[in-house]
Amino acid sequence: MALVPCQVLRAAILLSYCSILCNYKAIDMPAHQTYGGSWKFLTFIDLVIQAVFFGICVLTDLSSLLTRGNDSQEQERQLRKLISLRDWMMAVLAFPVGVFVVTMFWSIYIYDRELVYPKLLDNFIPAWLNHGMHTTVLPFVLIEMRTTHHQYPSRSCGLAAVCTFAVGYILWVCWIHHVTGVWVYPLLEHLSPGVKILFFAAVTVIINVFYLVGEVLNNYIWDTQK
Repeated sequence: MALVPCQVLRAAILLSYCSILCNYKAIDMPAHQTYGGSWKFLTFIDLVIQAVFFGICVLTDLSSLLTRGNDSQEQERQLRKLISLRDWMMAVLAFPVGVFVVTMFWSIYIYDRELVYPKLLDNFIPAWLNHGMHTTVLPFVLIEMRTTHHQYPSRSCGLAAVCTFAVGYILWVCWIHHVTGVWVYPLLEHLSPGVKILFFAAVTVIINVFYLVGEVLNNYIWDTQK
């Protein structure tokens, strides 16, 4: 039973994320030893999201192949659950968070890399790994959107979920600062309290905009918007 190209592609993307995560975790970097470890960085959280998402995609593909020609209603029901989970993760996490990480990182990096990715990190993270974390996420998620139709949740539910994630991460960043006295990102050290609030609000709005972009793009590609 041969796999179709898009299934092979998803498996390859999953393996690439596993490789990136393993290489990143293997780096002996001081920031990994402080409170929150790697989990304080949105880039790392996004990598985990992408790896889990593509893992679900591969699992869905395998389940679909195994249930093809099978009349078992229970297996069909389980497959539909997997597809629903896959679509929800794509809509709410994989696309908006992935696009946000790529666009925000490179926008700030181009303006002043010291605000988001100090030159000191070049001593720990090779260029290929940096691009694996901050560049390839975008083409990978766009490839997935182009090759597979995803059923988006209702707009209100989708935006509520995205807001929950964004606010949750912002609170996590603030908690880390409360515990350690150090902001996760150097950029925040340069902002006054009032500007920080505006910045966090803007970040929440932007990630919601990316959710809407994903919804519109999905509908455009698959012509589901009548």
